[in-house]
Amino acid sequence: MTGLAVALALCVGLSLGLLGGGGGILALPIFVYALGVEPKSAVAMSLAVVGATSFVGFLSHRRQYGVDVRSALTFGAFAMIGSFAGARLSRFVPASAQLTLFAVVAALAAGAMWRNASRESGRKPTTIPPGAGRPRPPAPPRSPDALDARRLPLMAAEALGIGLLTAVVGAGGGFLIVPVLVVLAGLEMRAAIGTSLLVITMNTLSGLAGYLGQVPIHWRLVAPFSLIAIAGALIGTRFVRHVPQRRLKQAFAALILGVSVYVIYRRF
Repeated sequence: MTGLAVALALCVGLSLGLLGGGGGILALPIFVYALGVEPKSAVAMSLAVVGATSFVGFLSHRRQYGVDVRSALTFGAFAMIGSFAGARLSRFVPASAQLTLFAVVAALAAGAMWRNASRESGRKPTTIPPGAGRPRPPAPPRSPDALDARRLPLMAAEALGIGLLTAVVGAGGGFLIVPVLVVLAGLEMRAAIGTSLLVITMNTLSGLAGYLGQVPIHWRLVAPFSLIAIAGALIGTRFVRHVPQRRLKQAFAALILGVSVYVIYRRF
């Protein structure tokens, strides 16, 4: 591996550790354009790297910030179905079409991340109203099982779609998974990031299983790349509380958009 590839692999891990996603969006073009891997093999190898890195990041997040394993297993089970099916169906999708779709997904991810960062910057700090220190009566209990039952169909549909997309473009879908976990599962952002890492692990490894036997996978590249990315993920999860998320998201959104433009430029 070249020095540039090592630095880029480290960026893959850092993005997963700091943001709970984005690694696959970097891994695929690195394999194709920096390491010269054929696109379909690069998709499968990207899934392997992101899966291994996400699992290590999940373990670190679970210790530091907590993870909702129940939500992860529910969401991840449906995502795995979509991912495995997508990998099997990808044989009928031309490699050029996969790269073009990847570029579109990367651009959408950049836009979503930038809008999220902009919303955070627009929020006004809350003030403490008079009497806020007085104890409040407990909220009436509600049935989480009934709440889950209402939200499960929508969550399942989104998970299937994300899984299918993951297998076709080689990205874990963290930029889609984290908002779903926040909105539908009601998770706090840091817990959603750790939970998304477990979902991504399940999602990408299922997609990788679907690719096995269909495309050559260069494990001699995957192994060192994964180790470097894992180191980056550990660094990212350790410092996530010290990094301004708004600035980080804006910078990463700009990077992803640049990747998208570069892929489109290389395609045409």
